[in-house]
Amino acid sequence: MKRGKFITLEGGEGVGKTTNLEYIRQFLLEHQIEVVVTREPGGVPIAEKLRSLIVEETSLYPEAELLLLFAGRVHHIRELILPSLHQGKWVICDRFTDASYAYQGEGRGIPWRRIEYLENWLQVGLKPDLTLLLDAPVEVGMTRARQRKDNNRFERESLAFMQRVRRAYLLLSQQYPERIRRIDATRPLSQVQAQIGGILQELVTSWQQS
Repeated sequence: MKRGKFITLEGGEGVGKTTNLEYIRQFLLEHQIEVVVTREPGGVPIAEKLRSLIVEETSLYPEAELLLLFAGRVHHIRELILPSLHQGKWVICDRFTDASYAYQGEGRGIPWRRIEYLENWLQVGLKPDLTLLLDAPVEVGMTRARQRKDNNRFERESLAFMQRVRRAYLLLSQQYPERIRRIDATRPLSQVQAQIGGILQELVTSWQQS
């Protein structure tokens, strides 16, 4: 069976990931592709238990936060992501390891080489086939995020923290331009989704012809 594709959606707070995740799911279903939608932190029972701690506990040390994320990621990869890909399904994940470099690396100040070590050790070679980076000025995203009823502690972070996160995402997109495709999330939703649809069509066509 042909292996499925692994797509991740990244970006700071309030950039529209939830709305566009559903657009991606519908796009793939319309192309007769079986889809699994998941998220990080979370995705499988153990990782979901860790999620509640990660997103709400304000006293976590940065290193503890990072290790909890990777602990959940190990289960997520082995119990859901890889089995689904091997079954020919496409997996769409709201955040993945790029978020660790952005939030715990640049945001919290953990050296990227330590995150890279954990990635190389624990992810059994798994990397996304495509990452869609929804990008918007921090002030725009944070204004949107803080209008939500249930903000988690990441959405309550300082402007300076989120500036560092955005800087990391932009740097990653420059380092991996073939994998990470930047989407201007300040544009009208129809234009954002038209760009996403064009990128997805390229990947779908390539996969179907392989």
